[in-house]
Amino acid sequence: MTAPVLQVSGLRVHYRTEGGDVIAVNGVDFDVAPGETLGLVGESGSGKSTVAMAILRLTTPPGRIVDGSIKLAGEDIASLSEEQLRRRRWTEISLIPQGSMNSLNPVMRVRDQLRDAIETHEGKQSTRVLKPRILQLLETVKLPAKVYDLFPHELSGGMKQRVCIAMSIALSPSVIIADEPTSALDVVVQRTVAQTLLEVKSRLNSSMILIGHDMALQAQLVDRLAVMFAGNIVEIGPVRELFRNPHHPYTRHLIASIPSIRERKPLVISGLQSPDLRIPRPTPVMAEISPGHFAAVVDDHEEAVAHG
Repeated sequence: MTAPVLQVSGLRVHYRTEGGDVIAVNGVDFDVAPGETLGLVGESGSGKSTVAMAILRLTTPPGRIVDGSIKLAGEDIASLSEEQLRRRRWTEISLIPQGSMNSLNPVMRVRDQLRDAIETHEGKQSTRVLKPRILQLLETVKLPAKVYDLFPHELSGGMKQRVCIAMSIALSPSVIIADEPTSALDVVVQRTVAQTLLEVKSRLNSSMILIGHDMALQAQLVDRLAVMFAGNIVEIGPVRELFRNPHHPYTRHLIASIPSIRERKPLVISGLQSPDLRIPRPTPVMAEISPGHFAAVVDDHEEAVAHG
């Protein structure tokens, strides 16, 4: 059996507030196999992006990692020094951020931002060497060569997002974390960016964590899906199996929220309410529903509330 390229175990992230710690991530466990795309889905505030930032050790005060291990290719990166981790970012694990406009430097041309990403890890290189490499990266993400000399404000939203994808793959990482990469784009551009992501991942043979809240998009792009609710993973399994046989009430409501082009569906309001995240709560007990498909055990009261 092939070893996972990424293993997250018992991850807990808290945010310090005057009213007590907010438990944003409450003992999360998952792994990612080589070449696999794992979807991480849930409503805003469920802890998805907090997990991504923790994996990359980019959690900033008042947030902090309280517990857990994060193993990349078998090495616990949670225990590495900042310098050791800096050398692994971009080269072994990279991030496609949620807001491309906020992530790109508005006063630097695209060529210089890609150059910085490469030279930070590989040292200074001549334009003669780097220009063909940068142009190849732009071609890989389906951007015309003229983007090389442009500033971010001269690009559309979809083009800016593809520049971020180009930066994330510049050093051929084994794991790419895509944090809601299509959330600010219209549906036509979403499809283009999503297709670019799949092609890039396939070309590099990388693994990917795709974070989002669009269940329809996740259904098309991922191999396995992990559903987050109130800082916990409440269901995880192969995407087809999870859609065919959703077990946790929250998963059912997420799937029911997908609009249908075949029939009118009434709006269903979930009775599930996120708990006060300042109150310590146990990590859910997971039961295996079918091979590789696990769901948190819910009691009769939770089931009744979920169904109104």
